Amino acid sequence: MKAVHLLASIIATLSFAAGSAVASDAALKQANGILVDHNGKTVYTFDKDVADSGKSVCNGPCATLWPPVAASAAQPSTPYSVVTRDDGSKQLAYKGKPLYLYTADQKAGDRTGDNFKDIWHVVKD
Repeated sequence: MKAVHLLASIIATLSFAAGSAVASDAALKQANGILVDHNGKTVYTFDKDVADSGKSVCNGPCATLWPPVAASAAQPSTPYSVVTRDDGSKQLAYKGKPLYLYTADQKAGDRTGDNFKDIWHVVKD
């Protein structure tokens, strides 16, 4: 089990370095009234996640389509927090809600996941 967590950590690190959809909390910022990652990709929340529960309910195929925003090793400052995913990885949350990207967003500024199935929403401040 420990090897699986190590492998997941290595993959996440390599994916981040390669510019994949995995983002770090240190790289989140506000742009045009919404939260985006370091590449300008839109960040989303999922209505089925319960704020301040410390969990994400988007796992498996859901997390493939909606990659979680990975939390760095440092403890984030308010309004950010960290949730532990089912696989043991750490995910960044905003105001208690886990954060995600959307694989269909191809470039900075895309918001194709906003109101997807009326349960996915861009993060507005």
